[in-house]
Amino acid sequence: MWTPTDDCEYIEWDGARAQVVTRPVIAETPWVVYLNGRELLTLMCTPTRLHALVLGFLLAEGLITTLEDVWQIKVFLDEDRVYLLFPEAGINEERPLPACAEAVGSIQVWLRREVVLPQRRVLTSGCGGGTTFDDLSAERTPLATTLRVSASQITRLMRELNQNATLYRQSRGVHTSALSDGEQLLLIAEDVGRHNTIDKLRGEALLRGLDTRERILLTSGRISSEMLTKARAMETPIVVSRTSPTATSVRLAQRWNMTLIGYARAPQLRVYAGAERIEFV
Repeated sequence: MWTPTDDCEYIEWDGARAQVVTRPVIAETPWVVYLNGRELLTLMCTPTRLHALVLGFLLAEGLITTLEDVWQIKVFLDEDRVYLLFPEAGINEERPLPACAEAVGSIQVWLRREVVLPQRRVLTSGCGGGTTFDDLSAERTPLATTLRVSASQITRLMRELNQNATLYRQSRGVHTSALSDGEQLLLIAEDVGRHNTIDKLRGEALLRGLDTRERILLTSGRISSEMLTKARAMETPIVVSRTSPTATSVRLAQRWNMTLIGYARAPQLRVYAGAERIEFV
């Protein structure tokens, strides 16, 4: 049974006494992804909304461009449980389907067309060692945007992100990201890998027909070059983190006409790039 947390026994010291406690710890599980019958990669992730995670990853890597490219996705949860995404048939749900034991822990993706599997993999600085086939040093067109937002809106949205971090409150050790229109959080995703949360958001947006352009991306994790590249691909011009960006991500944000905000913890924040989009009120 795949669950987002596992109960673990450990010793907790509060500064005065030690006691044995049993509490949830965030799960990190490997999922082998097969694309058109061929092994693509193994994702280390929290086992929630895995079909959305795979969709977002395939979008980010340019292997699909729309949901119409996807014929079927099967997430083999157990020997008698499969999550089935079959867009043409309107199926997007867990179903009792038999599967061989060897298939459990795998995700099979079938596209409507053949694709050439990328050979070049980049091990990123993401939690657990993220993987991308993208060239993170490639030139990209600067974003054209009219989005503006106030500093108080940013800190309010970050506070709402923290309030919606359900798995984090249960277990710690997990990242939360959200997509916002500036007024409310539209989508929320949690995962042990911060890069996985972005892919889950993008996959969920694809499933719901939600445009990611001219949105705000908020996350609890550090903004690395890979994270900013994923945001650029989603055309979200404002990226906000509770913690720090890397120097490379700051340079990329400046080059791509993006606003990059770190240490957004009410009432404070730091604007590293694109301050012209922020009203300091």
